[in-house]
Amino acid sequence: MHERKYYPWVVVGLLWFVVMLNYIDRQMLSTMKPSMMVDIAELQTAANFGRLMAVFLWIYAFISPVSGIIADRLNRKWLIVASLFIWSSVTLLMGFATSFNQLYALRAVMGVSEAFYMPAGLALIADYHQGKNRSLAIGVHMTGNYLGQALGGFGATIAGSFSWQTTFFSFGLIGIVYSFVLIMFLKEKKAYTIISDAAVSIRKKLAESFKGLGVLLGSIPFWVILFYFSAPSLPGWATKNWLPTLLSTTMNIRMEVAGPLSTITIALSALIGVIAGGVLADRWMLRSFRGRIYTGAFGLALTIPAVMLLGFGGSLISILGGAACFGFGFGMFDVNCMPILCQFASPRYRATGYGLMNLAGISSGALITTILGKSADSGNLNRDIALLSVFVLLAIAFQLLFLHPKTDNKTDE
Repeated sequence: MHERKYYPWVVVGLLWFVVMLNYIDRQMLSTMKPSMMVDIAELQTAANFGRLMAVFLWIYAFISPVSGIIADRLNRKWLIVASLFIWSSVTLLMGFATSFNQLYALRAVMGVSEAFYMPAGLALIADYHQGKNRSLAIGVHMTGNYLGQALGGFGATIAGSFSWQTTFFSFGLIGIVYSFVLIMFLKEKKAYTIISDAAVSIRKKLAESFKGLGVLLGSIPFWVILFYFSAPSLPGWATKNWLPTLLSTTMNIRMEVAGPLSTITIALSALIGVIAGGVLADRWMLRSFRGRIYTGAFGLALTIPAVMLLGFGGSLISILGGAACFGFGFGMFDVNCMPILCQFASPRYRATGYGLMNLAGISSGALITTILGKSADSGNLNRDIALLSVFVLLAIAFQLLFLHPKTDNKTDE
């Protein structure tokens, strides 16, 4: 099958289900707080809940560069399989947790295991799709991301009908089974050759592995990409992790309803955004090498009024309208991050580059998740979410001023 012309799209389909599970397993916790705090009293405070959400992000962030370096040097298929199997096993084990400390430790392990997927998965898709449909291919893959967020919102619904333990058991088992599907059908494809020589010392191998860090961090455009990727992560993660709470407290809606309503609104609009952003960017690239950059900037511009509506909207319609606008714009931005990186980084260093981007973006999300936990306790959650639009405006300005690619697909020099 892997030699057929359609197999690059089979890869997208296989990884689509992986990224969907990735986001379901991490996101459903954000809506199950009311059910879980009955059994685990420490979750009754927003600050503790913020710590639980943030530990995943901090671990995920700092492991991502390491996972990217490893993905650039080893077989990405087996990294993806191992990542899925481990985080799914952790999800299953969370159903057995009886204390906050156990949840905290498992959430940390989940951060390690999930960090190995995205750099490897996106780099693999980029190697299979090197032509004019790269943004669309990544966009189709990213729809699994947002559908996973939407389905994660039903964690509260399932927990309300059965139990939060059953929710963790079910999704963990699905991921474990699917890891064996990947073993049978997923194939590796690198756009470059790695020379394996037993005579080469471990020291030299390590030096070669970390060479990508120097190449990337010595590039001014890459620093701009880092800021461009991380600044929108502030309102992005704030919205993902705190919109259910904001909607529930502001509109006096039960979390069983607020959770699915908020996550579905953002996720489905983002799903439309990634497809629209992928198609638009691929077509714009036929006219200008900055087509993906312009598309991402347009998407980010849409998130600014959206964040203001989320923060200061006084009605259900205005808050959900802001959520829909934010999701659509963020999807247009998100789908073009890896394709833009491909314009400035060779295939040899793309997983490393995306790992560094995850470090910058996710650590920003971890920081803001913790801060907003305290804001929620003090009653300032709406205002502080709205203020995050300033960082998005700066990201747009830096991107348009400093990113001037000369090719759609940078190769080894």
